Amino acid sequence: MKTAAVLAALAFGLTTSHVLSQQPRSTPPATVFETGNTQSTLIELFTSEGCSSCPPAEKWMSGLKSNQDLWKKIIPVTFHVDYWDHLGWRDRFAKPEFTSRQQRYAAAWGGDSVYTPGFVVNGKEWRGWFDGNVTPTSSTKVGVLRVSFSNDGKLSASFVPATTQPGALALNLALLGNDLESDVKRGENSGRKLRHDFVVLQLAKSEMTNQGNLWTGTVLLSSNAGSDKATALCRLG
Repeated sequence: MKTAAVLAALAFGLTTSHVLSQQPRSTPPATVFETGNTQSTLIELFTSEGCSSCPPAEKWMSGLKSNQDLWKKIIPVTFHVDYWDHLGWRDRFAKPEFTSRQQRYAAAWGGDSVYTPGFVVNGKEWRGWFDGNVTPTSSTKVGVLRVSFSNDGKLSASFVPATTQPGALALNLALLGNDLESDVKRGENSGRKLRHDFVVLQLAKSEMTNQGNLWTGTVLLSSNAGSDKATALCRLG
């Protein structure tokens, strides 16, 4: 994860999410989607069911479900980290690779620690949530990403950037779960029923190849992910 990890484009709009939510445990039908050329705002929340400060941040993320710009201009994703798991409650959505993702961000910023709840907006640390600030937006023209799902669960993408890319591009596919609940029995949130949205259940990555000014890549969508939504993005590095 490079310091200049800028999103090039975001693939899925509201229609895509609806297609996948109707078939949460099956391979989606062949479908094609295309973005506009303006950069969307990717909001990443790093959280844990073991953290008593995290439910308010997750509630704020859940509130984005009613935002008219959801899947068009804003893309929320929530990563559950595992460094709280040894403090009394094991988060069933936490994965070590999500912790590593947050640690790579911190290293890129020159930080020496990670924390929850932690927000990242378009690859940069965002502490504005704690002060009630409006989420940053972007009007940058980045290019057009075209994505198709085949019947065998393979996602294929092509990206035509607005400007020549100085480095490699990677295609990332996040499988998200919505309306998830956990009855926490131990730890800081003992006795609480926690509700989660935009939870990253799986994250797949594939390096893209370049021919001229056309970048292409493929990612295989797991058929047993049990997700409600899928979000694809193309990013530097």
